[in-house]
Amino acid sequence: MDLVSIIDRIGEAPTAALLGLMTGAVFGVAAQRSRFCLRAATVEFARRQLGPRVAVWLLCFSTALVWVQAAELLGFFRVEEARMMAVPGSWSGAVIGGLVFGVGMVMSRGCPGRLLVLASSGNLRSVVSGLIFAVVAQMSLKGILAPTRDRLASLSITEGGQNLNLIDWLGLPRESGLILGLAIALLALVIARRNRIGVSTLIFASGVGFSVALGWMSTYALSQVSFDPVTVSSVTFSGPSATTLMFFLSPERILEFDVGLVPGVVLGAGVSALIGGQFRLEGFDGESSMRRSMTGAVLMGFGAMLAGGCSIGAGVTGGSIFVGTAWLALFCMWLGAAVTDLLFDQRVERAAA
Repeated sequence: MDLVSIIDRIGEAPTAALLGLMTGAVFGVAAQRSRFCLRAATVEFARRQLGPRVAVWLLCFSTALVWVQAAELLGFFRVEEARMMAVPGSWSGAVIGGLVFGVGMVMSRGCPGRLLVLASSGNLRSVVSGLIFAVVAQMSLKGILAPTRDRLASLSITEGGQNLNLIDWLGLPRESGLILGLAIALLALVIARRNRIGVSTLIFASGVGFSVALGWMSTYALSQVSFDPVTVSSVTFSGPSATTLMFFLSPERILEFDVGLVPGVVLGAGVSALIGGQFRLEGFDGESSMRRSMTGAVLMGFGAMLAGGCSIGAGVTGGSIFVGTAWLALFCMWLGAAVTDLLFDQRVERAAA
């Protein structure tokens, strides 16, 4: 059954939500099995280790690059149609938001995608942190924190009414993105071999990146056959977390890709954890752990909205189409997380040794 037939049968909005559900399920299964997490990768990097978490993250990122750039070269996707590229970006938001997000990510001991996967596996700490992240994201989008976010984001905006395409800005051929993706994939495989990472983990790590490509291609395909305007987007957890929260709280419920994405991750990760015998209830280790995680979730919620996306939304989804502010935000997330681990966690561990 093709996309037009599905739209004729259930309608455009439910079709968008269904595509989000499918994309989220792929992400959930792949992230749960590969233990994908940017926070873990940045901590390894900060400790001068090119370990398994770095390999998993690089493989995910490179897979997204390869699939998305190949899809564009073959005509299955157009980068300029993506919402992230079609609207102005904020350089100041990428820097400030990225740094704040990186700090919060280390404090909460997980990026938003990882928290959602852990929550689906029975981790109650992640449930609490994830809910706080969603609430603060909504507050930063349309609530009491929105004016502050707007002021910080307006300090430096991209020119021309749209974001910066790094490939075009650098004057590189269109094949450059695909070549870079293949090069990063090779590096990831070298690191994976040194750490003796199993084939199944590598496959699932690639699946996380593929889910990003699936989101881009499916929403683009829907936009080409839909009567109403469709936002061309992919996997991210800042806006969708807030949107999904309001979907269940507001009397006016509108189905869209974002509303299907988060439940899809919960479903995919939960089923994967159950099948793998990894579903177990876990809570906070103590008051200090709870306070730290909740503070980190607050910082991540605000930082993600200011940066234009979370570690997945800006870091992988935006990075896969070479959005200029997304690459800057990703760099600042790595920097903020690495410095936080270096100045706090490593210092505490050395003092306790």
